[in-house]
Amino acid sequence: MSLINNLCMRLERHPKRVVFPEGNDVRILQAARKFAVKKLGIPILLGNRIEIKELANKLDIKMEHIRIIDPLKSEERPRFKQFLHSIYRFKDKGEIDLEALLNKNTYFAALMLATSQTDAMVAGANSQASSSLRPLLQVIPFQNKNKLISSLNIFDLEDQTTGKDKELFLADCAVVPEPSIEQLAQIAINTAALSYQLTNKKPKVAFLSYSSQSIGKDSHASIQKMKAATQLAKQLAKSISIDMDIDGELQLDAALDPRVAENKSLKGSVAGNANVLIFPDLQSANISSKAINYFTHSRQYGPILTGFSKPAAEISRGTYAGDIFGTAVMVASQAIDHDLLYPTPDNALNEDIKDILKQ
Repeated sequence: MSLINNLCMRLERHPKRVVFPEGNDVRILQAARKFAVKKLGIPILLGNRIEIKELANKLDIKMEHIRIIDPLKSEERPRFKQFLHSIYRFKDKGEIDLEALLNKNTYFAALMLATSQTDAMVAGANSQASSSLRPLLQVIPFQNKNKLISSLNIFDLEDQTTGKDKELFLADCAVVPEPSIEQLAQIAINTAALSYQLTNKKPKVAFLSYSSQSIGKDSHASIQKMKAATQLAKQLAKSISIDMDIDGELQLDAALDPRVAENKSLKGSVAGNANVLIFPDLQSANISSKAINYFTHSRQYGPILTGFSKPAAEISRGTYAGDIFGTAVMVASQAIDHDLLYPTPDNALNEDIKDILKQ
């Protein structure tokens, strides 16, 4: 079963709320409708209620079980202003400045996320990346002390050799332009942790380069950087409870194709079997991600942001409605505890008992 279908089944049992700041975008309406029809939770669209309903009627999209909130008329504005005042960067802001922020859908959505009025957020459909990322950086607490925010794209694929479903997690595709050794290592850990939560599969992390495990002092600086990041990531991995395999540096084909890995005499469990790909920089990650999507027409979800304490995604302006839906499924699933996503027999029994008690 594909990742998206697997997660949809679990969201049916543990539905979540997802807020979309660009509620008057056609693709958002289509994605929200699919999310609601599949009973995965409640989509929340931000924008002018009349405009959104008129657009929905024009497209013959039914709005049952889809919530619309107009930030300009919301009763939550006083509460959100008070919340902003509690954040150090906003404590000296005047009433006019705070009102101006609340008039922006992305800030309003981030505040909904921060105050648990929604479980996840998907933004960026018709705005520049910085427009949706800035409110999150200013409002949502960080997950780790290092305050590193990065992103990843998820590809839901079919293995051409075996016909089995396969997922690939690519990072960082949208946030950190030139990551340092320390940042690369943390990006790898964050991405691997999310891959485990969503798939329940052991992360096999490959640090990519144009060389595979080169030997010698004359190696290029970029190769040495990936080598160092690999070693640091292995150390960081010991501090978390998720078991993962990490290797590098590896060429892309050597990381994904067992035959190539064998021909190059690469040992270990990662070579030829990687499911988490860490790129040297944003440029190579972004280009590779778009190339895979363009040439294979595969299911792609993201970019999904990591490092925040709340699930959020910053999608591309060129994203299709189906990919927006899938991205919503991914971030909504992040809001489900791993044990609920993939229950053991004991946990499953406990959940059944809870469901009975709720009736």
